[in-house]
Amino acid sequence: MASSSSSSSPSLGFQVQRREPELVIPAKPTPHEFKYLSDIDDQEGLRFQIPVIQFYRNEPTMRGKDPVTVIRKAIAEALVFYYPFAGRLKEVHGRKLVVECTGEGIVFIEADADVRLEQFGDVLQPPFPCLEELLYEPHGSGDILGSPLLLIQVTRLMCGGFIFALRLNHTMSDAAGLVQFMSAVAEMARGAQAPSVPPVWKRELLNAGDPPRVTFLHHEYDEVYDEVPDTKGTLTVTDDMAYRSFFFGPSDVAALRKHIPSHLRTCSTFELLTACLWRCRTIAIQPDPEEDMRMICLVNARAKFQPPLPVGYYGNAFGLAMAVSTAAKLRQNQLGYALELVKKAKAEVTEEYMRSVANLMVMKGRPHFTLVRTYVASDLTRAGFRDVDFGWGKAIYGGAAKGGVGTNPGLLSFYVPFRNHKGQDGIVVPVNLPGPAMERFMREIEIMLKEPPLDRYDNTKAAFITSSM
Repeated sequence: MASSSSSSSPSLGFQVQRREPELVIPAKPTPHEFKYLSDIDDQEGLRFQIPVIQFYRNEPTMRGKDPVTVIRKAIAEALVFYYPFAGRLKEVHGRKLVVECTGEGIVFIEADADVRLEQFGDVLQPPFPCLEELLYEPHGSGDILGSPLLLIQVTRLMCGGFIFALRLNHTMSDAAGLVQFMSAVAEMARGAQAPSVPPVWKRELLNAGDPPRVTFLHHEYDEVYDEVPDTKGTLTVTDDMAYRSFFFGPSDVAALRKHIPSHLRTCSTFELLTACLWRCRTIAIQPDPEEDMRMICLVNARAKFQPPLPVGYYGNAFGLAMAVSTAAKLRQNQLGYALELVKKAKAEVTEEYMRSVANLMVMKGRPHFTLVRTYVASDLTRAGFRDVDFGWGKAIYGGAAKGGVGTNPGLLSFYVPFRNHKGQDGIVVPVNLPGPAMERFMREIEIMLKEPPLDRYDNTKAAFITSSM
């Protein structure tokens, strides 16, 4: 069954010695200009900082080379091409965000930790011990406006390995765009003169029309049209928040597929896990039966455009596909019910949908997506974080530093590719819930990973029969 972990190594403690934060500027002069973000970039729901962490082993062939020195130099070289990252954000008319390309640079922190990589244990996954020491945030550095857009800390380990941790202002890039920049830094670190994928700005490709016109009913922004009451306190962050990661290996995914009718078994692993987690989480948080529960899937829309967005585009280019169901229906129906809703929501993300969102942002003041009774899933399994190689090989773990980031820590889970101590490749999902809800969530996951009873669904109708759970 899926394994869960409350920490990589709960008892692990270590000291981190940091140098003073410094600003790394582009290695060559860059244009001083103003670059507008897209109308997808600057929505309220992306105005937060997102943390990423990468763990690297000692590499004997790199003996005598210092990862801090190599990476610091490579960042300066990459910023020549990605110079907007060295600027600062301003807000202009209509809450529009624009980067002033000042060349001021990004924050860089050099550090050493008195710990070896193997001390983190066999299960290297969120939550990580001492994360606030491995990704130190100087006071005032995390503002969305007027602050550095990237913060990077490289921490040497006693074994010769190191940790690369990064914090990104999410309005600038999504996961694909961030990996593109990190890969450029890695290529420079390995001796390249220019990135193999030239960066493309062209944020105007995702701007609203003139005049803007909303052509979809955007449930993901329901609060824009009608205030959604939080009757059960679903947005409340309690003192007893539990933070665990769940690993789903091939056998776990196969077990979940047995809970769905044959016509749905070709669904993606992301769709299957999302349906399962949405249903289990709904049962765990115990909302009123008739309340609407919302599941947002982040869908990469780069290939949805005709023609597709240009290779090298590093802005935010995803849609917030939302599935909606009452809590009672999620609980009473089998997994296939939630799965069909997730698949239908994902299919709605088209070029026209994305343009409708951009138009909505302009018309409604760049609102936040609906938070009440909402759960958000972001698939990082194909983003390529683990493939980023600064010369020391691929990352042992690469991706989200934690779940529960953004405006509310309990609403977002990342799906991160992961190899467990048995050598199995799977997906690890960090989940953040109040303590009692986490216990119920774990029980529901365990139930879902057991063999389903026979005759669970009616094959003649290829649809699930509602149970009386």
